[in-house]
Amino acid sequence: MALGLRVVEPQEAEFQRLVWGVAALVHAISDTLAARFAACTVRGELSGYSRAASGHCYFTLKDADGDAAAIRCAMFKRAASLLQFTPADGQQVQLRGRVAVYEPRGELQFIVESMQRSGDGSLYEQFLRLKHKLETEGLFDPARKRPLAQHPRRIGIVTSLGGAVLHDVATSLARRAPQVELLVYPSLVQGSEAPAALVAAIELAGQRRDVDTLLICRGGGSIEDLWAFNDERVVRAIAACPIPVVSGVGHETDTTLADFVADLRAPTPTAAAELSTASREADLSALEALAAALQRRVHRALDTQAQRLDALAMRSMRPVDAVRRQTQGLALWSLRLDAATQRLLADRAQALQRSATRFQQAGATSMQAAARSLDRLDMRLRGLDPAQVLQRGYAWVSDEAGRPLVSTSQLSVGQSVRAVLSDGVAVAQVTSVTTSRD
Repeated sequence: MALGLRVVEPQEAEFQRLVWGVAALVHAISDTLAARFAACTVRGELSGYSRAASGHCYFTLKDADGDAAAIRCAMFKRAASLLQFTPADGQQVQLRGRVAVYEPRGELQFIVESMQRSGDGSLYEQFLRLKHKLETEGLFDPARKRPLAQHPRRIGIVTSLGGAVLHDVATSLARRAPQVELLVYPSLVQGSEAPAALVAAIELAGQRRDVDTLLICRGGGSIEDLWAFNDERVVRAIAACPIPVVSGVGHETDTTLADFVADLRAPTPTAAAELSTASREADLSALEALAAALQRRVHRALDTQAQRLDALAMRSMRPVDAVRRQTQGLALWSLRLDAATQRLLADRAQALQRSATRFQQAGATSMQAAARSLDRLDMRLRGLDPAQVLQRGYAWVSDEAGRPLVSTSQLSVGQSVRAVLSDGVAVAQVTSVTTSRD
């Protein structure tokens, strides 16, 4: 320190180093990877594939181009149950998942959520290919769709016993149509074994024919969760089912091949229950309207029959009343005949007067001819007068009912008859009947 220099060194309290714990560091790395690779797709070759007793699968995914790179992978039981093929070493696959750290050993690993063979493309591409194939065969043709029973007695449902779907459908039916019985055909609705179980349940329902409508239901989920309802075996089983089928798979935005082949597609399982039967309130309202219409028709029919009965009663009155009515009718017609005769005579007299005037103008010869014609016409008119006929000794003979007697076949000994003369009516009794032949 001859030069008087002094070295100033930092104090320990002014500088502190950040020291990580192992768990904290590994956890921080895991969080960073989860944020950076939350969801990604990777392609490679399977190596060392194994499936544990727990159902989880473990393997290594090697680089598909032959580079010296690999990553450990874990596929848990739920995702493994959705596999549509059996993985094997050497297969080229495409994985969908996320990058994570296995903290107990600090190892990088890939958590697999779905796996498919690279050559098969995505699940949606498989969906489109199978849809086109079945559509070409006519399985989705609207002409083959069958109408549902309007008032089913029993409705069947193919679904899982452990899901909330069964409770929702049963509750909806109990509220909407409590008279309808719900029959359950239990089945798996997810996983590699679900298609076979669904086919067995649908075929059982078709064989038993216990229900009028069959519902196929499952709650919402991803395309992998609903993949069993895109299985060709399930689609063909629905098409072959002899019972009308309603598909209520997933939510409104979910679409499966089961929706296309079913006779009716419902947006949700609850909607499938509502569409499969009419509400009890609507049926009761319709029945009340029918009952009111029937009551009105019965009342109208009773009124009509009562009027007919009154008319029959009037026609079946006592004979004395009938004779009185006929006598009154005869008198009325006689008055009408007299009035008509007088009008006719007056008209003829006026016509004759006009003719006489014309005859006078034509000359004496014509007047004589007109007078002769007038006399003849007057005689003819007098001959038409019924009163003149009666004055010549004739009588109008009728029975007690007022019916005219024109033949001896209408008479019998002891019968009472009425004879209308020129100045009155006489009642006589037949003592003998002689025909013209006698």
